[in-house]
Amino acid sequence: MSILIDPDKRVLIQGITGREGLTRARLMRGYHTQVVAGVTPGKGGADAEGVPVFDSVRGAWEAVGSIDISVLFVPAALVKNAALEAIDAGVKLLVIVPDRVPIYDVLEIDSAARAAGAQFIGPNTLGVLSPDRGVLGMMGGQAASAKDWFFPGPVGVTSRSGGMTTSTAYYLAQAGIGASTLVHVGGDAIVGLPHAEVLKLFQADPQTEAVVMFGEIGTSQEEAAAALIESGAFTKPLIAYIGGKAAKSGTRFSHAGAIIEGDRGTHASKVARLREVGAHIVESFADIPRVSANIVQPRKVIPVSKPEPDEASLHWKTAITDIKPNEIRLRGRRIDELMGRVSFSQAIYLALTGDLPSEPVGRLLDALLVSSLDHGASPPSALAARTSASTGAPINAAVAVGLLSINKHHGGAVEDCMRLIQSALDLAHAENLSSDAAADKLVEAKRAAKARLPGFGHRIHTADPRTARLLDLAAEAGVAGEAVTMVAALRDAWARQSGKPLPINVDGAMAAVLLDLHIPIELGNTFFMMARVPGLVAHVYEEQTRERPMRRIHPTDHEYDGQ
Repeated sequence: MSILIDPDKRVLIQGITGREGLTRARLMRGYHTQVVAGVTPGKGGADAEGVPVFDSVRGAWEAVGSIDISVLFVPAALVKNAALEAIDAGVKLLVIVPDRVPIYDVLEIDSAARAAGAQFIGPNTLGVLSPDRGVLGMMGGQAASAKDWFFPGPVGVTSRSGGMTTSTAYYLAQAGIGASTLVHVGGDAIVGLPHAEVLKLFQADPQTEAVVMFGEIGTSQEEAAAALIESGAFTKPLIAYIGGKAAKSGTRFSHAGAIIEGDRGTHASKVARLREVGAHIVESFADIPRVSANIVQPRKVIPVSKPEPDEASLHWKTAITDIKPNEIRLRGRRIDELMGRVSFSQAIYLALTGDLPSEPVGRLLDALLVSSLDHGASPPSALAARTSASTGAPINAAVAVGLLSINKHHGGAVEDCMRLIQSALDLAHAENLSSDAAADKLVEAKRAAKARLPGFGHRIHTADPRTARLLDLAAEAGVAGEAVTMVAALRDAWARQSGKPLPINVDGAMAAVLLDLHIPIELGNTFFMMARVPGLVAHVYEEQTRERPMRRIHPTDHEYDGQ
């Protein structure tokens, strides 16, 4: 037996065509889970990892038959609609993987689930795993590792930490103790199945003889588990570890739900309450296997480490560059034939994506890199590089220091703006909205949360001269698509709602162009970094050749004396 998942359960994946959806579909199918359908609005008729894709949950249900479980891999802003759609279609268990789901959305999901007799796990969960029976979500990493690390047994695991869920089962397995089911309840303050509800399921499971609970400070989940034991509704041995012993009031321990408010949710109060009802408290995580072995007889001892790889598996592979005697190929193309025929920007795009862009796209990328080559002596990267150079550091070290200072608040707006635009596009597609309507809805939410829009506004420019040029070049190259349209819609939505203009800056223009060029979001900031290197070299060399060593470098007290 197991709880929540077994090979007979029919599983749907919402957001299956996304990166995480595809990866986890492969994991679930490789670990005995019966994935019967996927849903991505607008992608109906496609195939994802051998799973048919539909535009809606109801459409999937009508085509493949009843569905027991839906696993959600959609952006946080779309979770509520996706969850309500699944509940309305008749799905009785949802696994909500994404984090940062708005708390009011979770409350609406909870209300709808209760009314429909449904349940949900998460949000902010890795999911559920029952050894040799199935996995929901992203627990186990890969099917092969899940099979190596866990084996069936009599101990259930319920945890508020995703990493500690699998770690608990791993160390139990090393001690020869198998697991019935692993449940990561989720790291947020409000979750669908908290510890107490999971314990009720384990109580009814004949395979589970004892349960390990990994708890944390914050919320009242562990106290609710104690109350369940006290009432007699849970009678099996409970081994409990509570994390966050050293945390003080007002501090957060690891997760959004693990925060002490005043004297509530403290480590001491949880431990005292659980001890009072007879739970086996362990002070060290390493003691869990030992205490569990005193309660549940180890059934077998198996090596859970991975077997030694054969010689062939020791080799790693690359699809970027192939070098042979007298021949160098970049993504399959001879370097000597590319030289003098394509621009450096075209070669960069080729290296990153495997595709050689057209000359107009190459010119657009050239302009994009030129736009961020240098932003003056005052940005942190230039100051850091010059300061390092003033100490006598060599050029490579000083430039590296400058690059290392490019982070979330300096140079990070490109990636953040790409995510913002993509969220608006996802919203438009999911709810069949126009660009303006989706932008209005997203900007309204941002303003309500008092959040800024990355890629908009500038501390110096009221009309960034680089923005219009980049967007014009994108149009000339024929690549100005829905991302460029959406970034303009977001700008206009802000002006409508606030009554004040918020112009698109160069980061916002770069973000839109890169999205329309199908550059992965994770590579967005790297274009800023690549562009900035020549500027940093210039600053470092100027510092070394014009200034005295170890001088005080003021961020704004400088003047331009060039041509």
